[in-house]
Amino acid sequence: MGKTNAVRLLERQKIPYRLAEYEYDENDLNGMHAAEGIGMPPEQIFKTLVARDDKNRVLVFCVPVCGELDLKKAAAAAGSKSVRMIPVKELLSLTGYIRGGCSPIGMKKIYPTYIDESALQFDEIGVSAGARGCQLLLDPNALIAFVPMTPQKLTTD
Repeated sequence: MGKTNAVRLLERQKIPYRLAEYEYDENDLNGMHAAEGIGMPPEQIFKTLVARDDKNRVLVFCVPVCGELDLKKAAAAAGSKSVRMIPVKELLSLTGYIRGGCSPIGMKKIYPTYIDESALQFDEIGVSAGARGCQLLLDPNALIAFVPMTPQKLTTD
């Protein structure tokens, strides 16, 4: 796999990372496959979700692949009344990424970004490298500082 934009950005800033590739199924892009494919616990692999709030702002949320984004908690984190997921057809034009390969690093624009606070309990987490079948593994604190992201409780209990 060639270098993605996310990888180039990390290298430019000299942020340490590892790449982990895995086989993916275009008909089933569930993030649990990424965790299984690279042999890491699903609590350490984070999916990137894109939403809009009641003010039509684009917001980005990273939650463990084994969890679900709680829309009420997401709205509270963003200081919004409500949050709704964007249609998949808008993902590429807003972020530059496709479903199953959306990275919080290197989106077309800088959007308010939030990560589930559970990321902070690990020395290393995975996020998409910006292409299907490839995960970036890095220190969550480095990711939070670089993007930047706000840690919050975002998943359902």
